[in-house]
Amino acid sequence: MTKRSIKKIISSKKINMGGNLLDQPLPIWGIDQIDPFLLIHHWDEPVPKGKKQEELGVGPHPHRGFSPVTFIFKGSLSHQDSIGNHKEVGPGGTQWMHAGKGIIHSERPGKELAQSGGESEFIQFWVNTPAKYKMENPYYLALEECKTPKIEIENGVIYIVAGTQDGINGKAKTYSPQTLLRANFKKGAQYDFEIDQNFNAILYVLNGELQVNEHSINGKQMLWFENDGREINIKATEDSRFIILSGEPLNEKVVSHGPFVMNDEQEIYQAIEDYQNNKMGTLKEIF
Repeated sequence: MTKRSIKKIISSKKINMGGNLLDQPLPIWGIDQIDPFLLIHHWDEPVPKGKKQEELGVGPHPHRGFSPVTFIFKGSLSHQDSIGNHKEVGPGGTQWMHAGKGIIHSERPGKELAQSGGESEFIQFWVNTPAKYKMENPYYLALEECKTPKIEIENGVIYIVAGTQDGINGKAKTYSPQTLLRANFKKGAQYDFEIDQNFNAILYVLNGELQVNEHSINGKQMLWFENDGREINIKATEDSRFIILSGEPLNEKVVSHGPFVMNDEQEIYQAIEDYQNNKMGTLKEIF
């Protein structure tokens, strides 16, 4: 099997989001997207003690036309939305939301975490939705670690959130072919991943150090692979956590404005108008 070569090694940049510093490997200067992936944010900041839940995180806001997906690594996240979901997911879990034609949601630390303070680390990435599915009904999936399909290897574990790896299927529903993985490797763990050669593929390291197809990559760095093979060989040279995002490119025009990702300007204007006219629903949070 042919190994994929490395197209680019990308170091995250620090960005300020509402007074909070995040690591952002995508988009970055010169790279607007790696189709179908639009954005990756890595949050790793403690939640302060003595705050109310409603004072933390991000309050109600809209989305249309893509899927914001969150992998939780430390702490917990509470989700509420305009289609009636109210869930809290802890470490190792995933919150998957297909915004579809429109949804209002909030993202805040879990209740106990908000009250007591403590570590909080998660990655949120945005997956574009094909034009023909952008106006479908939204849906939400809360997936705990214990219910996430996995592959256990010596000194490591690989979680399959979506798509298929070694015949094991993930539980998240996608609107284009994708394989989305998260992994925890102790030093010395190694595994040969097989990724469809037609998929764009990226690997982001939260912490540690990996040897990837004979290339070294460290925490807060991302690899962007060429589409010239199927195999990605990974060996942990330190205890490491990482994600692999791969998907068939949509090859469609992307026009985005804040929380809306569509295919032309008129669709963006319509999304703004629909939001202002409450056509994406309303959300009154419960604490």
